Amino acid sequence: MDLSLLLFHLRNISPFFASLALFAESVITEEIETAATDGRRLLFNPKFMAQHTPAEQLGVLVHELLHAALRHIIRRHGAHPVLWNIAADIVVNGVIDQCEGLTLPDSAVRDEKLAHFTVEEVYEILRSRNPEAENLKITFIGGDLLPPEGKDATHILSPDEESALRDHWNASLAQAATISRMGSKDQGTLPATLQRLLAEVTDPPLDWRTLLWRYLTRTPWDFTAYDRRFIGDELYLDAMDGESVSIAVCIDTSGSIGDEELGRFLNELRGILRAYPKVEIQLYACDADLHGPWPIDTESEGIPKLPGGGGTDFRPFFAHLNKITPPDAAIYLTDGHGDFPRQPPTYPALWVITPGGLASSAIPFGEVARMLD
Repeated sequence: MDLSLLLFHLRNISPFFASLALFAESVITEEIETAATDGRRLLFNPKFMAQHTPAEQLGVLVHELLHAALRHIIRRHGAHPVLWNIAADIVVNGVIDQCEGLTLPDSAVRDEKLAHFTVEEVYEILRSRNPEAENLKITFIGGDLLPPEGKDATHILSPDEESALRDHWNASLAQAATISRMGSKDQGTLPATLQRLLAEVTDPPLDWRTLLWRYLTRTPWDFTAYDRRFIGDELYLDAMDGESVSIAVCIDTSGSIGDEELGRFLNELRGILRAYPKVEIQLYACDADLHGPWPIDTESEGIPKLPGGGGTDFRPFFAHLNKITPPDAAIYLTDGHGDFPRQPPTYPALWVITPGGLASSAIPFGEVARMLD
């Protein structure tokens, strides 16, 4: 196996990938069975590579390169290693299948229905399909995502190590993109899926919980005065002035929301209410018909019994809000597959999309957060 020759051929196919590969150390070794990466190095078994055509060898090289550049090692955190590896393979293989001149071995893991999602979202979907998988006793990371060099499989990188690896690939991606643009305009066009994945790595979206908190606490409160209740204790705390903020929350009960997602979502809402008592939340449920509202109680536990089970239609919720005093904001927990109103509401709207739901770009109005761990 001649890595320099492979990189030469890769340059003719994709200047971007060829440039990006220069920022990773490529190693020929028989210590692994096939090919792998530890986040910085790309490792290849010579016997395994020799079994494949030059086009397949290029595909394997780019496969490992994408795992490293998309930081699949440090993004795993506490996820089940086998499921995470499968999810990461589905993502990178979906990208490679869109690239002319690259071919993957027949054994490559593929799922066309999931390939356009992020690795975190694919992982959540696989986990829901295999609820017992996380109980498997795995002592090392199988497949091609290896622990960082010198670390065991259960090692979690320190914040400084993660930051260094993140900075390395952010800079590498930026330089590879610049070099690619300087080359021929007819070569190296990146698939749209890859462009989106790279954008999410270099400028990741906010975690859904963070966005939910930020969304609900954007209020007209004025912090210009001290709260007199605490001055006697020599605590000079800002007072919160302003009227209560009303939030209408709707849960898609057409069958697309599982108890786990609903439980996590409601717990976050209750946490916000405990921290910000001036936020008033009314809960609705909607499949093809609207049900509710019910006030969200900070003290209640468990998942409420919400009616539903029919088709998905978002219009009844927004039509109802248009007939009453509009809320300060509306939030909809759903998979995104349903009928949207023709006209966007006059108040802010936040869509919290469950794993495997409609692409964020297809939501016609409002902000979008994707529910992932």
